[in-house]
Amino acid sequence: MTKIDTLRRFLLPCISPPTTTTTTTTTTKKRLSTSLRYDLDDPITINQEPQIQEDQESSSPLSIINPRITVTPPRPSKTMVIGTIFGNRRGHVWFCIQHDRLSTTPLLLLELSIPTHQLVKEMQCGLVRLALECNRSELNSVPLRAVPVWTVNCNGKKAGFALRRKASEQIRLMLTTVQSMTVGAGVLPARFGSSSDSEEIMYMRANYEHMVGGADSESFHLINPDECPGQELSVFLMRT
Repeated sequence: MTKIDTLRRFLLPCISPPTTTTTTTTTTKKRLSTSLRYDLDDPITINQEPQIQEDQESSSPLSIINPRITVTPPRPSKTMVIGTIFGNRRGHVWFCIQHDRLSTTPLLLLELSIPTHQLVKEMQCGLVRLALECNRSELNSVPLRAVPVWTVNCNGKKAGFALRRKASEQIRLMLTTVQSMTVGAGVLPARFGSSSDSEEIMYMRANYEHMVGGADSESFHLINPDECPGQELSVFLMRT
């Protein structure tokens, strides 16, 4: 019995440590395996999220609709010009447009068949709309301000015709006389110019807003000064 006891004393310490080491090694292996699993799971979730977002952005309908929404029609251009309405007291009306008040070559000069006293009467109401229309197909290729003949409507009523004219010497002299005035109205005396039997010339000069809507439509709108905001006058050129 003594021999068996001695063997137990020496063998048991040698047998027990390996069991402890194996347990520790197995636990460390488990820890390493779990850490590796976490490391492998994270990159997959991180890489998958941007792909899903990119797919959603590429497949969203806004990316297809936005280019169509941004397409807008061209806006009409606007410029400032000087307009003069004038005519003999017992004659008919002329309409003159200038880019430069010092220039005696008008951008547009029209002779209207409307009597001067009739236009003055219409202007007393505060609202005047002159619509000049051209419906001749043979003039479709002509620039709008070069159309020679127009049909005139004044405040919705037929008012005869308008003819495109070139500035005569008398009209050039009249424009030179009033070139220092940008806004105003008055009367030039009788026998103005070379004609001995000429009458008094009534005129109204102001700034106009020139709007170009396209190749077949333009308009001129009177800009009222601050002291008299009641007068409204517009001239429309339309080709149908």
